[in-house]
Amino acid sequence: MQEYEVVILGGGPAGLTAGLYSARYGLSVVLIERGMFGGQIINARHVDNYPGFPLGITGMDLGQQMYDQAARFGLKMETADVTGIIRADGAFQITTEDEKYTAKSVIIATGADYRKLGVDGEARLEGRGVSYCATCDGFLFKNMVVAVVGGGDTALGDALELSEHAKGVFIIHRRDQLRGSAVLQRLVLIHPKIKMIWNSEVESITGEQKLRLLNLINKKTGIKSTLEVDGLFVAVGLIPNSNLVKGLADLDESGNIITDELMSTSVPGLYAAGDIRKNSARQVVTAVGDGATAAKSAFRYVKGHD
Repeated sequence: MQEYEVVILGGGPAGLTAGLYSARYGLSVVLIERGMFGGQIINARHVDNYPGFPLGITGMDLGQQMYDQAARFGLKMETADVTGIIRADGAFQITTEDEKYTAKSVIIATGADYRKLGVDGEARLEGRGVSYCATCDGFLFKNMVVAVVGGGDTALGDALELSEHAKGVFIIHRRDQLRGSAVLQRLVLIHPKIKMIWNSEVESITGEQKLRLLNLINKKTGIKSTLEVDGLFVAVGLIPNSNLVKGLADLDESGNIITDELMSTSVPGLYAAGDIRKNSARQVVTAVGDGATAAKSAFRYVKGHD
């Protein structure tokens, strides 16, 4: 049984920042990551909106630099798949396949996964025309034609943002009416660059080195068609990685962890940071801020300052 003051789950920007700050506070802390350190950002070919890098930086390099900086301050980092977390006797017990940990405080920074379409060509062309973040990649498609899949607020917001760069934007929606807010719907439907493709789904994505065609099917008529685009932005939701705290902390209807402005959850000593929490902006810069705040809150809790 390993004992720590703080255990951090998740090694993306939020978790690494929380670990860096916790180590600098002098806390005994370990960060546990199940996969690659750096989180989803390592899949971004170019990050152009993170302060301090005026020429941009690759996601892999940014994630590596965050990792190196946290390690320089003495953060212990381990790779393992956490299988359970419970609160007992005023502390937390965290279990992996090979080890058990106890901690006075836990920071959950396990993020969320983009919901995929699950169609042929999607995985192969990710980063080669297929994207899940208009804010991250929209500028790459200046004066090109792109498509957005979805009908909620995220999809409509993405379409409006992409219209600032692209010469044309298609919204592909499987129904005959949008689900997003009335304000966004109105802006989208009157926008001269945005066109709707109703009652349709993407069946497959075609391209060799980069995306070339979307193969569509109209769900009402059964008619199949193709759409030539340079980029596809998938905005059909996120899947929060919150299974570990179901029944422990309060979640919203989508499974995001509910926190206050100090990253506190409904459980004393349990904090959440980054994409896993409700109303996250889901940007690297905000995840980093969440991580710093969560570490400060955990420090105050562990030292009895709250």
